[in-house]
Amino acid sequence: MNTLLCLAAAMALGLLLTRLAKKVNLPNVTAYLLAGLAVGPYCLNLFHEGTLAGVAQITSVALGFIAFSIGGEFKRESLKRVGAKALIITVFQALSALALVDVVLIICGFDLPLSLTLGAIATATAPAATLMVVRQYRAQGTMTNTLLSVVAMDDAIGLAAFAISLAMAQSLTSGAVPTLQNMLVSPLLEIVLSLIAGAVLGTVLSFLLRFFRSRANRLSLMIAAVFAGVAIADRYGLSSLLTCMAIGAAMVNLREDSEALIEGVDRWTPPLFMLFFIISGAELDLQVLTTVGLLGLLYILARSVGKYFGAWMGACVVKSEPKIRNYLGLTLLPQAGVAIGMAQVVITKLPEYGEEIRAVVLCATLVYELVGPIITRIALERSGEIPASALPKRKSKPAAH
Repeated sequence: MNTLLCLAAAMALGLLLTRLAKKVNLPNVTAYLLAGLAVGPYCLNLFHEGTLAGVAQITSVALGFIAFSIGGEFKRESLKRVGAKALIITVFQALSALALVDVVLIICGFDLPLSLTLGAIATATAPAATLMVVRQYRAQGTMTNTLLSVVAMDDAIGLAAFAISLAMAQSLTSGAVPTLQNMLVSPLLEIVLSLIAGAVLGTVLSFLLRFFRSRANRLSLMIAAVFAGVAIADRYGLSSLLTCMAIGAAMVNLREDSEALIEGVDRWTPPLFMLFFIISGAELDLQVLTTVGLLGLLYILARSVGKYFGAWMGACVVKSEPKIRNYLGLTLLPQAGVAIGMAQVVITKLPEYGEEIRAVVLCATLVYELVGPIITRIALERSGEIPASALPKRKSKPAAH
């Protein structure tokens, strides 16, 4: 079947499944992944391997825009408003998830490169799913404010940790003797160069935007900047995620009209993100699922425990109020776009473990996107930050006579 016709059929199926997902309160990303799985080589086979190879660039570009959107959250005013407390909690919960997944998988006998990479991916949280719950139930309060601050910063920390862990894993699989140079200096250099490249592109973008007033031209410039970021990162072995994140961060801090600019990009990217999730689902090898049962279970359990207790420890360190200590960690379970993006990067950077890691992450995403929003709602309700009018009506029991 023609590639464009395959994409059209997959998008139509994805949109149809979102209607069904809405009836059972599931996020759209779950519907897109299931649609991709249905049209992939292991179900309807509309997307055979040749078709998937032909749309690989869509994945790279979508990852660039996901990172660009994350960078757009790092405006100076927002960071000042967030404060040091939320930053400390973010670091604790991200690194606790990373460390616990690493330790559990290594103790259970899994390869070190595999364990390190999955540990880094465990840091990522899905801000979209969390924001959806907050808006749907009109949650407000100190717990909600802390939660939104943490998920905004979490992926930036996760991307940095991922760059370091992936470089270490590549060094181990290449057979090179572990040294300070290849285990720490090289990964940190990659992070710094990626951020510098992105900052330069973001500065150039901000300057060029002065000469264009129409919404269409400005959108074209931002798309070109992300394309350039992805291409430069690929050409020079940098992290495209960090590069594009830095483009977004530089632009929002240099332009007073950054909110309107980001809003313009957000209107353009939903179909691209839909295709990204559909392609990710289509690439899931169902045969691999039979071999990742224990690995997937350990990943889900270790990440969940690490997120909860990391948030609890961070909240204790900064002396947050009890409801933040007790419930914040439960709201950090959802995982989707950035984690899937990291898994896609592993396919090319660490092919020895790529398929296995992607299968684990996609399965975990389905689980987290099914239960994560529900747990987040319960946690916000228990913390007293959801108004009674926004909660589902409970049927009252008939009075006993």
